[in-house]
Amino acid sequence: MNFTKLTLALSTCGLVAMASAQAEPLKVALVETLSGPQASTGLMYRTAVNYGFELLNEKGGWNGEAIQVAEYDNQGGPAGASDKVKAAIADGARIIIQGSSSAVSGQITEDVRKHNLRNPGKEILFLNMGGEALELTGSKCHFYHFRFTTNAPIRVKALVRAMKETGDLGTKVYAMNQNYSWGSDMDASIKDFASEGGYEVVESTLHDVNRIQDFSPYASKIKASGAETVITGNWSNDLLLLMKATGGAGLNVRFGTVFLDQPGNLANAGETALGHYIAHAFNMAATPEAASFGEAYKAKMGHYPTYIEPQTAFAVQMLGEALHETPAKDDKLDVTQLALNLEKVKITSPIGETSIRAEDHQVMLPIIVSKVSKDAKYKADDTDMGFEVVKMFSGPDAVNPVEKTCKMKRPA
Repeated sequence: MNFTKLTLALSTCGLVAMASAQAEPLKVALVETLSGPQASTGLMYRTAVNYGFELLNEKGGWNGEAIQVAEYDNQGGPAGASDKVKAAIADGARIIIQGSSSAVSGQITEDVRKHNLRNPGKEILFLNMGGEALELTGSKCHFYHFRFTTNAPIRVKALVRAMKETGDLGTKVYAMNQNYSWGSDMDASIKDFASEGGYEVVESTLHDVNRIQDFSPYASKIKASGAETVITGNWSNDLLLLMKATGGAGLNVRFGTVFLDQPGNLANAGETALGHYIAHAFNMAATPEAASFGEAYKAKMGHYPTYIEPQTAFAVQMLGEALHETPAKDDKLDVTQLALNLEKVKITSPIGETSIRAEDHQVMLPIIVSKVSKDAKYKADDTDMGFEVVKMFSGPDAVNPVEKTCKMKRPA
């Protein structure tokens, strides 16, 4: 695949001549779900990545040339992603970016690990923008993988602490999650925080992913359990149909969610969503700086940043800081040195300081707990509802401890 340059700052004849005299430019591969029924999130990653690299290239790129980004459509599956990673490496990519699906993230991180073991001196860096499975910074952690998103303990801790403080948590919680690694992480975290939250997990359910069309039987189970709150890591239709089923059954339960800000969710849920909570990494109403960032993003990309876009844009900014501290070595990028420099990066994002924990390469980013309200300053999905800020947590306060299963081997 040919790498295509994003918007370039190197537009004058003198700079172009200088760039052409340098070694080949840095190549980055976005290996993402860009087609098919699950492409909506992948396309949002593409938008945010393009935004971030446009800004980096406006500042001069790296080594005197614009950074080149190529897109590889993994079609939503681990096998497709593995093939695309191989193709990207063959095309000269030194950095792989991906986010939508922990299963795909798990495949890519393993492919990168094996490649680096077999090709010393030709290492590849994997920047994980959205794979939240705990094992990625646990048993599967390695030096060339960096996670720029949250995980289940981070999300649940924030929800529990904020909802307890507002009095909306209650003492009886139902854990409803999808039956795969992410759902299992959520289920375990909901139970782990029961003592701190002062609640009993009255029942927990792991169900098939995106296969259930009628959640009314689950609404009946929630009602029978006597739960006051449902905490769920569900996304897409599994979240919307669950919320609608409980609303249709007349249940007066509060939801604690993590993906309610996915575009289209509020429009589809309607007023059923009012009063429910979400733990997320960005809210334009959080600070004046967040509002300014949102306006700047909209000016370039045509819409306000939401869902996974802000954290992805900030991740590319962090990469840019690390690249600035990693000059070319024999006109090439030393990926190991880049990773070492990325460990040290701290940025002040629009909602607070963001950094990388060197022990497991888990990002430490501020977390916001918001509540769906008609009083929210910024409305979502062309509705009269939006996300009103309830509580903010700093990165160090929000992050979970390093997993004992992470045995990271650092370069000599």
